[in-house]
Order: sequence, then structure tokens, then C-alpha cells
Amino acid sequence: MARLSTGGRNKSSPSRVTASSKNKKSDRAIQHDNTQSTGLARNQPGDPLPIKKNHRRYKPGTVSLREIRKYQKSTDLLLRKLPFARLVREIAAESIGFDYGLRWQSVAVLALQEACEAFLVNLFEDTNLLALHAKRVTIMQKDIQLARRIRGQ
Repeated sequence: MARLSTGGRNKSSPSRVTASSKNKKSDRAIQHDNTQSTGLARNQPGDPLPIKKNHRRYKPGTVSLREIRKYQKSTDLLLRKLPFARLVREIAAESIGFDYGLRWQSVAVLALQEACEAFLVNLFEDTNLLALHAKRVTIMQKDIQLARRIRGQ
């Protein structure tokens, strides 16, 4: 004969239903309504646990190569426009003087940004070649310094 499950309780203790245990569920519902009205959701003891996603772990270098291919395909600017514009205005104000109150056209700042990014990309290409020549994969500060020295900068 099959035994019935006791639900984790002792078989000998009778299950009593009291007024307080009947109202526990309705109390929890009231608590949920209060927390939802404040906009803060709190976990209650009976709520299910949130499901965590298992994030994929790639081999070292896989994501780097994917990013390299992505950025080599694209032609858009890599630096954010607003921080670059602030930097340009700050450097111009320091070199010329804060008294002049220079104004910049947006296309002038964009042209300057295009030129700066092209310069940096070419510098990093040369730096990468120097690192490969030294039988390294990682670029170092001395590679950048040598690339600039060879260029005559």
C-alpha cells in the first residue's frame, strides 16, 4: 500500500488550521500591494528565486579577435563626440586664452576628430608592426615611442 506524503511534518502532530494561518496568505498579498505602490519590489519568503543565466565563457583572445574584425569593418568614429569636443575646446582655450571665447562649428570639430582618429589608427598600425618585429603580440610604450621617432615626430 502506498504511503501518503506528510509534507515534511511529523505524522503524529495533527495539522491545525487557525485564524492566524488563514490570514497569512492574505497578509502577504497586502504586503505585495504596499511594496508595488512604492515601486520597490521585495522578495518574500515564499517567492521563487530569480533564474540566473549562465554566461558563456569564451577562450582567451576570441572576443578580442571578434572586436578587431568588427572595428576593421566599420567606418564610424570610435571616440564619443561630446567628450572629444570638450577636450578640443579646453585645449584651444588654454593655448589661445580664455578671454577670446572661441566658438566652434560642429563640422570643424568633426573634421578634427576624423583627423585625430586617422592619426591614432596609423600610429597603432606602426606600433603593432614594431611589436611583431620584436616577436611580441602585446604593444608596449617603447613601441609607440619608436614609431613616433621613426616618423620624425
